[in-house]
Amino acid sequence: MVKIKTLTKRHCLQMKNVITITPSWLFTSKKDWTRGIARLEEMGLRVINKKFITRLPSPEGKAAQLHRAFLNSKAGIILAQRGGASSMKMLKHVNFDIIKKHPKVFAGFSDLSTLLNAIYERTGQVTLHAPMVINFSKASRFTATSFLNAINGFTRKNLFSGAPVNVYREGTATGTLKGGNLVTLTTLIGTPWEIPTDGAILFLEDVDEKLHEVDRYLSQWILAGKFKRLKGLILGDFRGIKSDDVYRMINGMMRVTFPVLHCPYIGHVKNKITLPVGAKVALDTRAKTLSLVGQ
Repeated sequence: MVKIKTLTKRHCLQMKNVITITPSWLFTSKKDWTRGIARLEEMGLRVINKKFITRLPSPEGKAAQLHRAFLNSKAGIILAQRGGASSMKMLKHVNFDIIKKHPKVFAGFSDLSTLLNAIYERTGQVTLHAPMVINFSKASRFTATSFLNAINGFTRKNLFSGAPVNVYREGTATGTLKGGNLVTLTTLIGTPWEIPTDGAILFLEDVDEKLHEVDRYLSQWILAGKFKRLKGLILGDFRGIKSDDVYRMINGMMRVTFPVLHCPYIGHVKNKITLPVGAKVALDTRAKTLSLVGQ
């Protein structure tokens, strides 16, 4: 596995250079694009492609754009412009050998959950569940600090540092961190890109879904055996739905034997934690910490 700390040392000169890609939807506001770029540069980063894109590539074109970004020797960070939908359509066109041979930090969230997890599973490269350009247009200090902590090699090991945490089932666990957007990842079940969850500490979040819809998605995960060998579960923000209700859905369908907690700073929220998908982490509900191990 390519570790983030190794990447930051190897690419110390390139790590401040960001190349943006459009694997999901386009910006609709040039003003938001400009503000997002400006905030990234205020944080000490340099965006090397600032042109405002108005035409969305085909799935094949998105994959080609991804390949070019990984092959770009000037960039250290590949950052999605925004989420939305449709990134899963490009998966069958992605050449994961290119990604494996030219490792970089790949960041995004929401619809990008497909690529974050697929890249880790097929290359061993840790990816970042992180804010995108559109989120940086209005990023809080917490969001910016968490992102910088990630790209600087996670000098602060406790990923929950400064964030509120609520515990539903106590315990400690160590495992591989995986997860992202519930709806997006549910669509991968039964496909070649389905996430293996055995031994994982899984985090899930969603936005503006109805209670019965979230219940349906979680039921599919449970019926498919995806929670059977989990080491731990982290519920992020489910905007419009109480986390208590989300936990009750799970607890009502299965006997929960692993630690479960809720952190509202994961998801489509103002204060956003950057999480390393594929990293080995330790979860401790008593200390309310999620810490990197072996980095």
